[in-house]
Amino acid sequence: MLPRPPADPVGPGQESVWDYPRPPALQRVEKPIRIIVEDAMLADTTAAYRVLETSHPPVYYIPPADIDIGRLVKSPGGSFCEWKGGADYWAYQTPTRSIAKIAWSYPRPTPTFEPITGYLAFYAHKVDQATVDGQDVTPQPGNFYGGWITPDIIGPYKGIPGSMGW
Repeated sequence: MLPRPPADPVGPGQESVWDYPRPPALQRVEKPIRIIVEDAMLADTTAAYRVLETSHPPVYYIPPADIDIGRLVKSPGGSFCEWKGGADYWAYQTPTRSIAKIAWSYPRPTPTFEPITGYLAFYAHKVDQATVDGQDVTPQPGNFYGGWITPDIIGPYKGIPGSMGW
């Protein structure tokens, strides 16, 4: 396990994941959020939420009304978050492509996270393109967590080898 590294320097218009709270906070986002798969818009919204948690880039939750939900099917299994509750997983399924566990949602989240009931969060490493306010997203390292890194978010980020104890 690596010791917690110092936070990267924050420049104008940037925010550090080390300033995010624990337990995590929920924040409304009106910036355009877009997800492309197979050269087609899978999600397009200005009504998302983001979850901010110490050491993690934001995770964006998109309302189902702003997702081409017909290209998604519920996956078997689930997981549990100590802060948000039990999660369901979703797969992308079309005649030409299948992507297992591309997204997750909380059908019955804890009271703090009730606003994201049924909203979906997508793994950036599983989609062809994800953007926040027109900026391409880089997936959070490690492919276990679902944070989205944009130029205005500064790390270092949990997910690199040795960071499990941060």
